[in-house]
Amino acid sequence: MSGCFASATGLELRAELIAEAVAQKRLLSMEIELSRDCNPRCALCDGVESEGANRELTSQESRDVILQAKALGARTITILGGEPMIHRGIFDLIEFIREQGLGVALFTNGANVAADTAQRLFENRVNLALEMDAFTPMVQRLRAQEEDASLAIEALRNLKEAGYPSDEASLAISTRICRHNMSEMVDLWQWLRDQGLLPYLEMMPPKGAAPASQQSDVEPGKLHDLFDEIARIDAEKYGRIWEPQPPLVGHACLRHGFSCLVGATGNVTPCVGLPIVLGNVRRDSLRRILEDSEVLEDLRNATRTIKGPCSECDKAGHCYGCRGTAYNLTGDYLASDPTCWRNADRRDEILTLPVAVEGLIPHQAPMCLIDTLLSVGERSARTSVRVTGEMPFVDTDGLLDECACIEMIAQSIAAMAGFRRAGRGTPQIGMLVGAKDLRIEGPVHVGDLLEISVYKTARFGEIGVVAGIVQRDGTVIARGEIKVWENAASDAARA
Repeated sequence: MSGCFASATGLELRAELIAEAVAQKRLLSMEIELSRDCNPRCALCDGVESEGANRELTSQESRDVILQAKALGARTITILGGEPMIHRGIFDLIEFIREQGLGVALFTNGANVAADTAQRLFENRVNLALEMDAFTPMVQRLRAQEEDASLAIEALRNLKEAGYPSDEASLAISTRICRHNMSEMVDLWQWLRDQGLLPYLEMMPPKGAAPASQQSDVEPGKLHDLFDEIARIDAEKYGRIWEPQPPLVGHACLRHGFSCLVGATGNVTPCVGLPIVLGNVRRDSLRRILEDSEVLEDLRNATRTIKGPCSECDKAGHCYGCRGTAYNLTGDYLASDPTCWRNADRRDEILTLPVAVEGLIPHQAPMCLIDTLLSVGERSARTSVRVTGEMPFVDTDGLLDECACIEMIAQSIAAMAGFRRAGRGTPQIGMLVGAKDLRIEGPVHVGDLLEISVYKTARFGEIGVVAGIVQRDGTVIARGEIKVWENAASDAARA
């Protein structure tokens, strides 16, 4: 499956239309997974597994979220998987989307795309992205098992006989660039152009359950050379002018300002490559999830929030690399993309989690009660600390006072805010203003390693409500809720 948005979806967008959608927190497209089920077990798969029929969205739930997306301005629905063409309700959903006056795009490995199926897809004007990584059968089997390796070729033949590509139903070839197929990419690109097919080549995301020997492992310099060579050929042979930039050959990925992914069990994430859960459509409306998301707010303002070398790049106004790659390699969705060739000599400037909290929070020793920021997500973070005898609130018997747990929770949410703004202008100004329902469920002693988990459950203007849990070796030591004041001027200066 593809990880980014581009013209493979059949939706071409003007810059001003995207800017309007960003300002209004509206959608122009939405991706939806019907199921995580897939027919092959690809060697380079990112670990797609079935979620179980009882957990997956029902047909009615899928239709409901599509209507919600339409109400938010979506013009195209892109269907993903797993493998959507093995889903028994695939055409019912396609026809429902078309009845709503929306465009349909679909990524497939070619499963079940027989001649009659191809004709039906064409009649419904489905924009298809057919997944094919190489001409060489051995390399293509990275996408599928041996018996499935010819699926894409057979599907391509059936689709072309059905009428693809046409002005009303585009056909793209979705290809993941890895070290196994690098040598074929230039020829593949030219073949696709000559066939009238849309090339959709993207850098292989650095994640998944594939063995190390089968990971992408393409050096940034070699990727740069490849992108440059294809750009030169495209200009000289086909009259198409574009500037090379990751992660897509010939395209820019700025989709987080106007799109999102609804997963098979209802979890909403920015895209398939950025697995930060923003909410779930079974618990909240899609509108509320998208409007309340701090992660999406950061990504909508990417030109002012991206950190490190990418923030200083002359392409920063229309490129932010791959946010999924940045997150998977650094733990930070706002980090500079480490795989971009422009950052090859500046990787030591890209902050990677876990990281010491020094400089992220205003607290100094001995009042700093946390050591390390472990992870940051949607309104959430995890930190840790090793309790020492030099810390305040520790008595002569080496027992930590209960009130310290509240301060640890407060400092953890401060660390999350500080990390989001690291190196980017005005620091967040905040204050602990209240606490309630503190429950102490065990003592803490010098030498204990604690992990603190915090989640901002609500915001009321400048006041945030934060739930926190303090654990030792997986056992809850304390839990409670705090209220924090965060100066809106800090965000206003940043926005």
